[in-house]
Amino acid sequence: MLPWLWERVELRRATAPGDGSPVRVLHLFAYTGLATLSMAAAGAAVAHVDAARPAVAWARRNAAENDLADAPIRWLVDDARSFAARERRRGNRYDGIVLDPPTYGHGASGRAWRMETDLDPLLDDCRALLSPDGFVLLTGHTEHLGPDQLAARLGRGLRRSASLIEAGDLRLAAESGASLSLGAYARWDGAR
Repeated sequence: MLPWLWERVELRRATAPGDGSPVRVLHLFAYTGLATLSMAAAGAAVAHVDAARPAVAWARRNAAENDLADAPIRWLVDDARSFAARERRRGNRYDGIVLDPPTYGHGASGRAWRMETDLDPLLDDCRALLSPDGFVLLTGHTEHLGPDQLAARLGRGLRRSASLIEAGDLRLAAESGASLSLGAYARWDGAR
């Protein structure tokens, strides 16, 4: 997934108007920052949102250890749903959105998160935040949500053809040939 995200950021940087505005990416459920740091290294300004203060602190340490302490990253300890809803009310837009939600969890306020009931309203807010030629990466680590289900949920309400959604399994492959299932992904690039 990281090469795909890097390419999306670079593509938008190469085609951006000469006004100096950065490629803006929203990373929800950002954990310890792997995707955040990759996109920042590619030149994006990233809003890194996670409800767990220790995870955000860990991500900041990871940024420092990778010479990205001064990268344009907003470190936010917040509930993903609440943050996305506020950004929508503010009229903010992002060139890319990355979501890596858990199956079940709690937000910063203690509010429960359940993938089955909370993903679709969050995706509605994300669609409103996405620029017309933006990109989205959605991952899921829930047994009953495979690539087809994630693609269908992501594709609902997209401004352009949802048929351009790519989806697949997330797997970790060992040199021995063994493979470990990590979940599924769905991604869409509005610039295509």
